[in-house]
Amino acid sequence: MNKQKLVNHYTNKNILITGGASFIGSHLTELLLSCGANIKVIDDLSSGSKSNLQSIVNEIKFTKGDVRDEYLIQKELKGIEVVFNLAAMHGGRGYIETHPVESLNNIVLDHTLFSAASKNSVHQIIHASSACVYPTNLQDSDTNRNQLIESDANFLEPGKAFSDGEYGWAKLMGELQLEAFNKQYGITGVAARIFTAYGERENETHAAIALLAKAILKLDPYPIWGNGKQTRNFTYVKDTVYGLALAGTLESGFETLNVGSSKHNTVLELCDVIFSTLEWRPKSFDFQLEKPVGVKSRSSDNTKIKQLFDWEPNTSLEEGVGNTAEWYLDNLDYVKLQNLEYLLLER
Repeated sequence: MNKQKLVNHYTNKNILITGGASFIGSHLTELLLSCGANIKVIDDLSSGSKSNLQSIVNEIKFTKGDVRDEYLIQKELKGIEVVFNLAAMHGGRGYIETHPVESLNNIVLDHTLFSAASKNSVHQIIHASSACVYPTNLQDSDTNRNQLIESDANFLEPGKAFSDGEYGWAKLMGELQLEAFNKQYGITGVAARIFTAYGERENETHAAIALLAKAILKLDPYPIWGNGKQTRNFTYVKDTVYGLALAGTLESGFETLNVGSSKHNTVLELCDVIFSTLEWRPKSFDFQLEKPVGVKSRSSDNTKIKQLFDWEPNTSLEEGVGNTAEWYLDNLDYVKLQNLEYLLLER
């Protein structure tokens, strides 16, 4: 990917990254800092960790705080040109299905931020949306490998808005709000629909780390939520943040963009890569059909982001899982891991 384009665009730009100490946010912070941007991070550390920013903490301004705090966010936005909004109440499938109220809090968070940005003459907001905005009926088959296109979810055509649970609806409403701020106040907006990102600094609530943890514990029978045939487009985090950064080069207007892989991989295929990486394989599987698994298939049509920004993920599943496993093994807390069932459901 052409990093020079990012350097040319971001050098000396004043950027605020909400949720910048999170899994994806910390990788984005590192990337934009390496492109010459002046970075502020605000994060309440409810799911992120300041340790994620350890290598660059002296090169950025970090504030611990809640984006829903109007006074705080007004103060932090002074002089800011671009906002990347990654702050959210979020988690893996186990979390979002058991915390619908917290998921809906994102509507308040997004509005507070967008309103404060308009009052501070922020030029652009890149909003971390989600593939959960897409209608679930387009993702209800584990044999029909559909690719989701941006127009599949919108408010303009009847029947196009039918999101995946409270979390998906809140994310879609965030997009609607950002488009409204573009219409009324001229803020350039991008709703970046992030698909199944994985990689270093992710936690056990998400599939890749959860399955890694189970393999490291050598659980046999090996537990898998669902039948293992459900597909996701596992996208390595460094590819994801490149897509977000490129989306931030949009000069004006409002766009929705998919940021994810166009390739379907079943959970069982991900497991095979994990087993090969760790050089261990279970003798049998425990398919836990009563567990929440979400939609049966999900992958991204990348036509739009490819045309606009020449972006596609280029990290293979084998390479990405290898990098993730190396990091996880180096940072593993075996005491915490003994409470894996709790970790799978919390942030």
